Amino acid sequence: MSGMISERSANRGSCAQSCRKDYVLTDVANGEELDRGYLISARDLAAYEHLPEIADSGIACLKVEGRKKKPEYVATVTRTYRSFLDRVARGDRTPPDQSEVQPLVQIFSRGFTGGMFGGRAGKDYVTRTQPDNRGALLGTVVNVERGEVIVELSTPLQVGDGVGFEAPDGLGGASVGGTVSALRTLSSHGAVRQAISPRFRVEPGWKVLRTSEAALLAQARASFSALPSHIRAHKARLDVRLFGTAGSPLKATFAAGGESVTVQSEGTLSPATKRPLDTAVLREQLGRLGDTPFALTGLDAGGLASGLFIPVSELNHLRQRAVDDLLRRRNWALEAAHAERRANIEAVAQAVDAGSVPGAAARQAYRLIVEVYRLDDAVTAADAGATEIVLDPFLRHPAPPLSQVKVLAQALSGRGISLRLRTPTIVRPEDRQAVQKWLDLELPVQSGHLGLVAELSRQGRDVTADYAVNVMNAHTAAEIFRLGAQRLTASVELTADEIRDLVAPWTGRAFDVLVYGRPEGMTLEHCVLSAAFDREPTTCRDLCVQKHPNVQLTDPTGYAFPVATDSACRNRLLHSRPVEGSEFLPRLWDAGIRGYRAVFNVAGDRLADIVAGYRESLDALARGERGRPSRVRELVGGGFTRGHFARAV
Repeated sequence: MSGMISERSANRGSCAQSCRKDYVLTDVANGEELDRGYLISARDLAAYEHLPEIADSGIACLKVEGRKKKPEYVATVTRTYRSFLDRVARGDRTPPDQSEVQPLVQIFSRGFTGGMFGGRAGKDYVTRTQPDNRGALLGTVVNVERGEVIVELSTPLQVGDGVGFEAPDGLGGASVGGTVSALRTLSSHGAVRQAISPRFRVEPGWKVLRTSEAALLAQARASFSALPSHIRAHKARLDVRLFGTAGSPLKATFAAGGESVTVQSEGTLSPATKRPLDTAVLREQLGRLGDTPFALTGLDAGGLASGLFIPVSELNHLRQRAVDDLLRRRNWALEAAHAERRANIEAVAQAVDAGSVPGAAARQAYRLIVEVYRLDDAVTAADAGATEIVLDPFLRHPAPPLSQVKVLAQALSGRGISLRLRTPTIVRPEDRQAVQKWLDLELPVQSGHLGLVAELSRQGRDVTADYAVNVMNAHTAAEIFRLGAQRLTASVELTADEIRDLVAPWTGRAFDVLVYGRPEGMTLEHCVLSAAFDREPTTCRDLCVQKHPNVQLTDPTGYAFPVATDSACRNRLLHSRPVEGSEFLPRLWDAGIRGYRAVFNVAGDRLADIVAGYRESLDALARGERGRPSRVRELVGGGFTRGHFARAV
């Protein structure tokens, strides 16, 4: 979703946090607003209650997500979880109490969730009202008198703390806050009463939050302030050794990062008449390294005779020449290391064991694969020229009857058209029974669930890997083929040139490319529709089946994302516009690709005309005709995107 919206791929560590925006949920049929807020903004994962079970499972390493966080955050979270793990190691399985969790809440929190460790969290998985750090709720404003705000708190504020004020729920208004510069404690018996002199206007009844705690930040900084300066400054350690006697030049060896240089002064050392060279003078002058990547750490003057003098200008000149030489050597070494690394990566990237592709021998002229979720759309697509139909019965409620799907498969087979079943990307153990009855139809399968691809392939089933497997490079493709996939769909985050490179080891055989339709940008484990009506998922089928079967989320810029409420009560957010890639068909054809997918997962697309348009274009390419414009672009008008065919993430 991030890649499609902003060209910043979450799969490559550059998520634009599209989920943190505020959205409006509306009914497409009548425009009714059903909900608004931060409807898909997840709370922060905090699995401290599940640590004993995680340890029991044999997991030996925990990951703390510290990307784009301050060092104080990393220090606090690491220390806190270290204490929780030590408790588990001692055999104490008691969950941490609120006072022990409080540092995590205070340092940064959008609200916490145990994620999926304890099962699906439903509407409690998201924050809804706050997309960023909220701080710890301490109390309320009880009065405003003579320029002071009187607050009643569970825990006292201190000078230097950050404080925020929020209007009561339902009243609206922006939050305000700042740093506490002065306060008075009026009462500390029971609830704490304090008087604060803020620079903003608040009203009685407003919530009081501590957005940062000075003491906690100081404790965190103390944990890393004792580190050597070169580590704290992200600089390389520099060690200097000095040698010399009266009447000779001063010699110095500078060493850093495995490189060393030796320089000597132009002038000579002489007996000191005033202050001789000592460690303090030498460290002060030689340590003036400014914005260089070095920090003076070790200084060894054992080879320098005592009682000598040399002008400060000589020391500075000596230091400058040594640092310049070190930088040159360092850059040479880095360039050599980078060149070697690039060569090694390139060699590995090129050394793909393509092996044999299952089912690739029976090569068709081309495949026009049309994905639908309604049975009548499957017939329409077949009539318009599809060579293969993919049915997603899980996309929306209600699923079509199994008996009718069997009849459809037989009818299509009689026309030489195969019917393939698309599974959900997420199939948990508790979902398997519902999925299994469809698998028992013994139809060919398309799946973005890597486990199902491997399992069904081992059973001898005809399985193709969906774009959700995210095949970005030839090594991944080779592994998917080794798992038994008959074909695979290239990642929708690849450009046309990158797709060409991906399929090259197989000359395009057994590869499909999505050339039309709305990719699923995000799968939500909670249902925005049930949350809007404060209902529990799986008990509110009347909402998505009868009352609001067609809903969408609209972001602040006006882009609307259709929401498919699937059979497991998950939400699939579809892209705001369909990808339309007909202009890239000749380039994909030249790469040897013969599988082209068109996806129809929303109502209203001109399915028959679009499928017929792609069929005409592919027939022309099969006849060797070039330069013939596709009529699909005319059919979709301006409401499309070229996706990533031309612009990389």
